[in-house]
Amino acid sequence: MHVTMSTSLRRPARLGVHVTDAGIEVAVLASHARAVDLCLFDEVEPGTERPGDVLEPANGTTPFRERRVHLSGPVHGVFSGFVPAVGPGQRYGFRVHGPWEPSAGLRHNPAKLLVDPYARGLLGELDHGPHTYGHVVDDDLLGDPDGTADDRDSAGHVPHSVVVDTRDLTGPDPAGNRPYTPWERTVVYEAHVKGLTTLAPLVPPELRGTYAGLAHRSVVDHLLGLGVTAVELLPVHAFASEPHLVAKGLTNYWGYSTLGFFAPHAAYATQAARDAGPAAVLDELRATVHALHEAGLEVLLDVVYNHTCEGGAPGQHVSWRGLDNPLYYAHDGGVPATLADVTGTGNTLDFRRSEVIRMTMDSLRYWADVVGVDGFRFDLAVTLGRGPRGFMPDHPFLVALTTDPHLHGLKLVAEPWDVGPGGWRTGQFPPPMAEWNDRFRNAVRSFWLADPGRASHGLPGHRVRDLATRLAGSVDLFGHSEPPLVRGPVASINYVTAHDGFTLADLVAYEHKHNLANGEQNRDGTDDNRSWNHGLEGPIRFDSVGADIAPLRRRSIRNVFATLVLAAGTPMITAGDEMGRTQRGNNNAYCQDDETSWVRWDPTPWRKDLLATAKLLMRLRRERPALRATRFYTGRPVGLPDGRPDLAWYAADGTAFDHDRWHDPSVRTLQMVRAAPAPDDDVALLVVNGALDAVEVTLADDYVARWRLAWDSVWEHPREQRTAAISGALHAVPGDRVVLEPLSMRLYVSS
Repeated sequence: MHVTMSTSLRRPARLGVHVTDAGIEVAVLASHARAVDLCLFDEVEPGTERPGDVLEPANGTTPFRERRVHLSGPVHGVFSGFVPAVGPGQRYGFRVHGPWEPSAGLRHNPAKLLVDPYARGLLGELDHGPHTYGHVVDDDLLGDPDGTADDRDSAGHVPHSVVVDTRDLTGPDPAGNRPYTPWERTVVYEAHVKGLTTLAPLVPPELRGTYAGLAHRSVVDHLLGLGVTAVELLPVHAFASEPHLVAKGLTNYWGYSTLGFFAPHAAYATQAARDAGPAAVLDELRATVHALHEAGLEVLLDVVYNHTCEGGAPGQHVSWRGLDNPLYYAHDGGVPATLADVTGTGNTLDFRRSEVIRMTMDSLRYWADVVGVDGFRFDLAVTLGRGPRGFMPDHPFLVALTTDPHLHGLKLVAEPWDVGPGGWRTGQFPPPMAEWNDRFRNAVRSFWLADPGRASHGLPGHRVRDLATRLAGSVDLFGHSEPPLVRGPVASINYVTAHDGFTLADLVAYEHKHNLANGEQNRDGTDDNRSWNHGLEGPIRFDSVGADIAPLRRRSIRNVFATLVLAAGTPMITAGDEMGRTQRGNNNAYCQDDETSWVRWDPTPWRKDLLATAKLLMRLRRERPALRATRFYTGRPVGLPDGRPDLAWYAADGTAFDHDRWHDPSVRTLQMVRAAPAPDDDVALLVVNGALDAVEVTLADDYVARWRLAWDSVWEHPREQRTAAISGALHAVPGDRVVLEPLSMRLYVSS
């Protein structure tokens, strides 16, 4: 049914659908199209069904009748209109008329209903059958992407966009109570919305695995008790699973396959919110953000603006591909046009285009202003800064991102690489952005795990200088700026595990990936794990052969976790690592929506001990200014009394490290003294023994009258500090000789 009820907008069009008192304003970008129809879907009363009404599994069991509104345009590539008497809750989509010329990148097919890239809500699931492809495919989804356009209607097989009036959202404004935690006090906790609470016994069943579950008192108490300050959520933008996963009975659990940059992923909402519709889903997410803010926790979102769920040219025809394929997606310039893929997903959004930058900035402003989140972690962020000649630190998007007033004061974090040429750019993003530091991950894993594993077989390892550089804040990576050193060590997001790769417990139990459950014959996932199974692959029972290595595995976990927390920089913890979560050796569990990926909340005794240790280390970092550097160290007495340097390195014998020691791979023991500037007058001594043998250490630093042992990695539980106190080992003075156990570390503080 075609209806002529649209009129041109009097003011410049705002992309998407916006509700007014009289109807809706509609605008969509389709610069290569001849015409665009807005398709409205109205529920059909039982008994009044007609041929052609939409009734397909992807959109439930209720029939919908389609009416089409011809939009005016294009003006600067935008089609727009006003539709009276249409309001919130209305289902809609777009049909685009134009040339089908795949060799030129033009893939317009009006038989395919397209999701609005600006939709604030989505209803229905994405089917993965032939109807959802723009070109003709068979039942195995095989066909020629440069061949004939498919004429089957997809309206019943794709999600419907839904009108949401953000003026009518309920509850308090989550942007109004942001904690604004300073970077130097920030500790990030990377978590999956579903995975964090699905197995949480104190969370009511109806809230488990949902947005609301994140804000349950038991979860908040755990996060606060651990000492984190920010929860970084894996993607919550609406996403879809890839067809090859669906064919295997798997799903895209992580969510790095975006279907909508403005709509929350509805499956993470409670059943009650989903039943009430997209506005209720959005309300639930906003309420969760507000509640976490009330507890003092920031909320960061992992956002995927580098590609979409449509895949490569043989992929589905769901939104951007049908609206404006040559504009939204980067092409290599060849004929027939082929997509440029620097993301490893088949497509790459083209950030050389101002329209792509505008969509991304509009999305970021929406999540900041309406949902109230406190920052963003940008997946494959090098893609977002790629210009005609490759990555540009002054790329228009990065300039817009770091200067936009809506995003002022929010935390902006780059994953500083992609898979394209020149794709590794750690340390090269502009301030005030922070970046994931993969060099930190590699150095810590190598020193504590890979090197001892090699040494146990008589093989050489790495020198200690790389670990020292990471402990000191990675100035070699983040000190290059104009003027120099302005970013500080907080720009380094230090991590040893993340959603991608082994968990912390698996790092000490597996040397090889075990990814067969992913259905790719164990070919997926990295082989550069830098892990150490301590002599036996996989889990061990306390009463089995190899049980004697369990204590050393646990000590290795404590060494790695402590290095993460006590190093200069911003630590990021992966959810569950503080409780010894395992993925049974799977280092690429992106498609495992089961107990492989979910956090366990019923820890065994050793996991409870680990949690207690994690809490102590986090408390020490929080309470001791010397462990929270805000500026790069100089090795000089900057703002310190008595000429004390802010950072000094010593060998095991208490003498200063010299050039030869830094370059000697046999040296595995060092002392790091860090001092906080006035008025804090706080000093910390970190003693590291990465050798397979016990080492006698002469405690360093003549400026401290007495040291107090705050933590030792040989302690299974912090309560063992009492034993040290009874034995008189809790206090020492510079020059005292102490023995560090093999593969252990100690933290002393000025008393």
